[in-house]
Amino acid sequence: MKAISTLAVTVLAAALAAPCIAQTAIDTKRIINTGLVYPTCIAHAPGDSTRLFVLEKAGRVRIINLADNTLVATSFLDIDPLVTGGASISDEQGLLGMAFDPDYTTNGQFYVYYTSATNDNVARYTVSSNPNIANPTGVLLMSWVDPYTNHNGGCLQFGPDGNLYIGVGDGGSQNDPGNRAQNLAEKLGKVHRIKPTTGGASPYYTIPTDNPFAGGATTADDTVWTFGMRNPWRFSFDRLTGDLWIGDVGQNTVEEIDFQAAGTGAGRNYGWRCAEGDITTGMTGCTFGDPSLTAPIHTYRHVSGTTGGYSVTGGVVYRGCRIPDLQGTYFFAEYVNSNIWSFRYVGGVKSDFQNRNATLGTSAEGAVVNQIVAFGEDESGEVYMADHGGQIYKIIPASGDGTCIPPLVGDLDRNGVVNGADLGLLLAGWGTCGTPCPGDLDFNGVINGADLGLLLSNWTL
Repeated sequence: MKAISTLAVTVLAAALAAPCIAQTAIDTKRIINTGLVYPTCIAHAPGDSTRLFVLEKAGRVRIINLADNTLVATSFLDIDPLVTGGASISDEQGLLGMAFDPDYTTNGQFYVYYTSATNDNVARYTVSSNPNIANPTGVLLMSWVDPYTNHNGGCLQFGPDGNLYIGVGDGGSQNDPGNRAQNLAEKLGKVHRIKPTTGGASPYYTIPTDNPFAGGATTADDTVWTFGMRNPWRFSFDRLTGDLWIGDVGQNTVEEIDFQAAGTGAGRNYGWRCAEGDITTGMTGCTFGDPSLTAPIHTYRHVSGTTGGYSVTGGVVYRGCRIPDLQGTYFFAEYVNSNIWSFRYVGGVKSDFQNRNATLGTSAEGAVVNQIVAFGEDESGEVYMADHGGQIYKIIPASGDGTCIPPLVGDLDRNGVVNGADLGLLLAGWGTCGTPCPGDLDFNGVINGADLGLLLSNWTL
């Protein structure tokens, strides 16, 4: 290990002397202009680079054919009769979230989150023999009473651990009446974590043994992962690092982005309703400033203009291959003020914060990008945005869209060069690694000298 450390010092010194890469100019490309009604979510199926799936609020799942950026005429799934509140843009109900099972290519299972007359629901469906059509009948995994029509949450994401994470709002109205977000026996105001089964019988999932309140020793719901959230409308996992990024919608004053490094986050309390972002609300139920509360990594105030807004849309970390220097950049948006922002967050330090309105706020076709309700990724990690008016946009190089630039073997941070930063990532995981394991370049489950050799073979001077 001493030899490795000596090599690391030498290589890091060379990396620091190397010139920086110029930042690529970016733009947006409108891939869908008409045909969608109030989209709420963008998803892709594992192993499928040809399609995107877009949810319509009323209860339909539509398919975008990425070969020619057209909508498939027939819905992939239509559960409109089950869905309440999907016909209007002015409410927060409808078909809100979708996630494909990591083993979708073999089990055909996917999951949706929707509101019904009195409840919020998570259900499982399967694809039919036609890959563009789902079987119309699903099974219900979870259902709970939601006392109001707003703050439903609705995000579904599979983590790198294979578990399904479910974002649930505080149930609505104002000030979280009943302090539900702090009540561990309540579904509301939380992110939940379950392990779906393949086939099987009700409830079609099990409780991960490392869930913070698993085991029934208390009255806490075994599925709770984190709590103290107002409305975690959109969250995502960094596909490279496994980090979890959560956009939690505020009430009167503050919007926030929360962060959980891979392998952390169990049992965290984000403070609602006594805390709204980084300020006190003056309400009871918890104590603002208590060290047991977890602070957001980014907040902005309720103001007009380009520095703030009134409703955050959580985004995604760019891990595509068209724009290498954007690797590791988190994109998110403000729904009401139509702002698009980005920043990096490494080692607990936020950097490179940018307002992207000038480059992303108007598409290459001249369309105004506004009311962004969701971000999504395709199979290769390219980033898309949905606005509530029905348009879907893709972030592209300003020089135009095209085929991906294959990443260099060893470029672990995907910034277009192999240097000391990549070496540091590889050495940090030396030995047997878990999931994800970006330094395992030969995919044998171990980071060792063979991986180091592959990295050094592409070293950028």
